[in-house]
Formats: sequence, structure tokens, C-alpha cells
Amino acid sequence: MYDKLQKDAAFHPRPRPEYDAPIGRDALRAVFRRCADFEERTLYVGAEGSVEVYVCWLDGLISAAEAGENLLRPLTDPRRLDAPDAAGCLDALLSGGVFCPALCLRQELDALCDDITHGRCAVVFEELGRAVSFDVRSSSARTVGEPTLEKSLKGSKDSFVETLRVNTALLRRHVATPKLKIAESCLGRKSHTRVAVLFLEGVADGAVVRQLAARLDRIDVDAVVSMGTLEELLVDKPRSPFPQLLHTEKPDRLASYLLDGRIGILVDGIPIALVLPVTFAEFMKVTGDGCMNYLVAAVLTALRYLALLLGLYLPALYVAVSSFHQEMIPTRLLLSIIEAKKDVPFSTAAEIVGMLIAFALLQEAGLRLPNPVGDTVSIIGALIVGQAAVEARLVSPIAIIVVAVSGIACYTMPSQDMGSAVRLCRAGLLLSAIAAGLYGLALFSCLLAAHLASLDSFGVNYTAPLSAQSGGGLLQILLPGPREAQKLRDPLLHPQDRRRQR
Repeated sequence: MYDKLQKDAAFHPRPRPEYDAPIGRDALRAVFRRCADFEERTLYVGAEGSVEVYVCWLDGLISAAEAGENLLRPLTDPRRLDAPDAAGCLDALLSGGVFCPALCLRQELDALCDDITHGRCAVVFEELGRAVSFDVRSSSARTVGEPTLEKSLKGSKDSFVETLRVNTALLRRHVATPKLKIAESCLGRKSHTRVAVLFLEGVADGAVVRQLAARLDRIDVDAVVSMGTLEELLVDKPRSPFPQLLHTEKPDRLASYLLDGRIGILVDGIPIALVLPVTFAEFMKVTGDGCMNYLVAAVLTALRYLALLLGLYLPALYVAVSSFHQEMIPTRLLLSIIEAKKDVPFSTAAEIVGMLIAFALLQEAGLRLPNPVGDTVSIIGALIVGQAAVEARLVSPIAIIVVAVSGIACYTMPSQDMGSAVRLCRAGLLLSAIAAGLYGLALFSCLLAAHLASLDSFGVNYTAPLSAQSGGGLLQILLPGPREAQKLRDPLLHPQDRRRQR
């Protein structure tokens, strides 16, 4: 299938030999036995109703009104299928005998069953061993709404839904060119989940397209029902806590990535798209940066990196300095810390660890509970419990301030996956600081930097452009310059068409 878009790529549906019987009524009944939603009808068509056809579908997946008006009604009209035999009726059906615009001729039971389970209605000519499937899928799905994870002030307000074809249509509205190629296939031996690969022909790197096609073709699992499953099977190092594929729920953001030369993946039933290849810097960007003045966007980007450092290092640095290196603290601040801690029975390390655990519990409770209850729990935990802990001399006020600033800083991460990785690394830094102070902090930082430098996302280094040989990577991240100066696409992506604008 994929070779229609890229001759040297290979991305084909995995064969399912369990359905190897010839197409017929008994074979379909055997495949869909014990399926309460399987519906069937026998119709007589052709001249004087001399040809018997078998019609079947899955209730709930098709639109009954559309199937009745555009398929069954013209199918039983003798003036439209006026043929004496089954072969003539099949030719008339393929030549426009019904009003359905999308149809497929099937000669294999495997392909026909796949059509039926994806919302098509099958018309079977049993004596010919052939069938025609018509696209009369139901439109009863969640409507396109505003994004819930990626808020946008000036950008578009639409977001992906659980229907694959609706998502591709949303993307087509932003990139209205036939060079936007969409290759679809099925993954999962049991789930038969439809997966779409999207790229801009003439812009995306052909080597990355072929590499992605090869990795998708190697996937051999029972089901693909979540993005996490697909992501772990595609990335180079699935054991790393850092995300190596970017998630987005906004069609305009995916369109901008495709125009840059990246590749997108959409999965039927999941309202989120995957983007590759990506770098660490991409996880620190938001959609709203493109709607602002470049200086304002640069200041906000620098603020997010500052929040990253605070969320990652502040608790560990406080523990290391207050426990091992008190001489680094100014005298007045040290006296203030001593005064606040004189009645607290726990050490500084125990305070910070306990508060971080309590903060994580409150965060998890706020996410899992319904919205009104979750907000109430967060307010109670932050105000009442925190204030009571300070008044009871269980923790010092400065420990609460350190944990609160670190937690708020982690909330500024545009990507939730990156925020989770930062919180995990914060725990490792804290344990290192408890064990060896600033020396442990420095050692863990070196290991963290080495791990980040070892990551790749489909041939692109994870730390680029900081690791680029050309230099100026930090300036490129923090101050990319006005849009009129960004005439070329990122060379790290190896785009076929490097020029973005004249």
C-alpha cells in the first residue's frame, strides 16, 4: 500500500490467514458468529429478480438512513440493475448502479471482513465468490471541539477527535495541497487498528519516511489501542523516561510540523497525533509562540527554561546546601532557616521528600477525581493541610515554599510527558543530593546530560541544536529571530526543499 506514495517504502497491512475461505454467506456467518450486532439480508436484484445477493453489515457502525436511501433502495430498483445474470449485475453495480460514492471490489474474505468491521456494508455475489463493500459509515461521533490540553489564544480552536477520517479532513483544511500524502494501514492482529502516516511530499526526508515505514511494518502485536503502545514500539530507546515522539491534539500545530519537514501519525480512535523526528527544544514550545511577536515569544521561551531549571534543581539544591554546605548560605538567610526549623522534629531531607510525596498525591487526586471535587481537593490540600502542617511544626515554611515553587515550575511544561520526566529526574537529583550533597548533584547532572546526548529521534540528535557543530544552538533556541529572517527550514531535518519563503 505504502509504495503508492513512496516507491522504495514498504508499509503494508499484515496478512491475517485465519480468514482464508472463499467469500460466501456461510463463511461470513462463521466469522461473525456470536456477534449480536451482525445484521444480514437477502435481496433479489436484476431482471425480474433473478439474481440473489447477500447483504450484511454491523449495526451501529453504519448509517441506517444512508444505507437504505443510497444502497438498498437503488439496489432493488430493477431499472438500475437490469441484468440477466450475476456478472451483469456486478458490472452494473460497479458502474454506478447505486448512489454510494466510495466502494471496493473484494475477492478475499480477509479484506471483506476488515471492511465490515470498519463500518462498510457488504453486497455479496455468492455464485461469483466476490463482494462489493460500500462506505456508509455512521457519523455518530464526538464533534470537533476546542483543545483541552493545548490552550490557544490566537490560534485555531479545533482539535482532533476519535474518527480518523475527520482528523485527516481537519488537517487538509490547513494544508490544502495534493502534496500532503496520507498512507493508511492496519496494525494489530486482533484490533486491526487503522494507522495513517502523513508527510509532505517534496519536503519530508525520504530516508526518515522509509525508516518509519520499516518500523511500522515490523510491529506484530495483538492490539494497538493507545498511543503509548505505538510509541514504545517506534522509538529507539523505550526505557528512557524522556518522550522521543511529540504529541499534539491541534491540527494547525501538526500542519506546521509537516510544513517543516516532519512526519505525523494518526491512529483511529485516538484524538492525538504523533510527530517525528523531534528534539528536546520542541517540547518547550507552544502553539501560541507563532502568534506573538518574536521578542515576546523569546522572553516566554526563556521563562519556560528558567522554570525547567527551578522545577528540576530547586529541592535538591536546597537539601544539598542546607545539609552539607551551610557556609554557602548568607548569614541572615541561614539564621532565618534555623529559626523556622528549630521546632521541627524532622530533617530537611525528610521534610522535602515528605512534601514532594504529598504534592504528588494531591496532583494525582486532582487528576483522577471529577472536576468540581478535584478542584476542592487541591484547594484543601494546598491551603488547609499545608497551613496546619506549618502550625503543627511538622514542616518548616521554607520547605513548603521550595516544594511549591518547584511544583508550579513543573506545571509550566508545555508537554505533560516532559513534565513527568522532569519530576522523575527531580526525584533522582534529590536522592543524589541527600546522599552526597553538591557532589551527588553534579554527578547525577553529568549522567543526565550524557543520557540526553545519547538519545536520537529518527536520526536527529535529541539535544540539537545545542549539540550541532555549527554552534549558536542556545541563541537559536532562545532567540530564533523574526519570521522574515527564517527563510530556510531546519537543516537538522534534512528537508528536500530547504527554502521556506523567498
